[in-house]
Amino acid sequence: MSAETRSAATPVVGNDVRARPAGFLHDLISVAIRALKLIPRDPESVIPALVVPVFFFVVNVGSLQNLTEAADPNFNYIAFQLPVAIIFAVTGVSRASTLVLDIQGGYFDRMLMTPMNRLALLLGLMVADFALVVALSIPVVILGLVLGVTFATGPLGMLAFVLLAGCWGVVFTGFPYAIALKTGNPAAVNSSFILFFPFAFLTTSFVPKEALTGWLATIATYNPVTYLLAALRSLITVGWDATALFQGIAAVALVGLLSMTLAFRSLRGRVRRG
Repeated sequence: MSAETRSAATPVVGNDVRARPAGFLHDLISVAIRALKLIPRDPESVIPALVVPVFFFVVNVGSLQNLTEAADPNFNYIAFQLPVAIIFAVTGVSRASTLVLDIQGGYFDRMLMTPMNRLALLLGLMVADFALVVALSIPVVILGLVLGVTFATGPLGMLAFVLLAGCWGVVFTGFPYAIALKTGNPAAVNSSFILFFPFAFLTTSFVPKEALTGWLATIATYNPVTYLLAALRSLITVGWDATALFQGIAAVALVGLLSMTLAFRSLRGRVRRG
């Protein structure tokens, strides 16, 4: 390569040769591809995300289907439980454990020494998370179809069902990423699953809201997952219910605003320390 070509390829300042930024999109794709390639090496973080929701789905249907449908013969408890299984599958699935290992091993700090876009370091992981949670949703939906669930909104509604659940899965990842970036501690990241319990259980996971006792019904009213589940269920049993879908999307956006604010503030603090 001639001196002129080298000069055009890399900016030179004095005697220093500096790498040229590849661009945000390139950095985003690079981080996402690396994260996806690492998933097969970490099956213990993926397999439970599929086994646990299927287990709860089967157990809940087996335990409560006769009871709920006896009270209302037109009530389809399998269809009622399918959104719950999806939420269980996508919530808490993230590359935060990989990120915290990168922080501990020094890889993250080495990335900060390059011209890689700082936002891409986190957003690339979230892109990989979205691809993963969508992939985890598909077997659960297939199981529901096998058990007789039909979507009132058809194939397009099925796609909206998976995408809305996937968006929820991604916005929830902001919490473990914030913990990973703030602490750099694997134990703290592994403990972040505790945040899942109030979202998943203090809501209409098992029975409709009108069947909940007073205090639990009150909490469920303020739980964003209540509205997410209502939106997902409407796609199955009602059709294109604009109100339910708007409330579900708004609930996801509200949680996303909180979680992403925490995550990107933690990223900014980690970059400053790095």
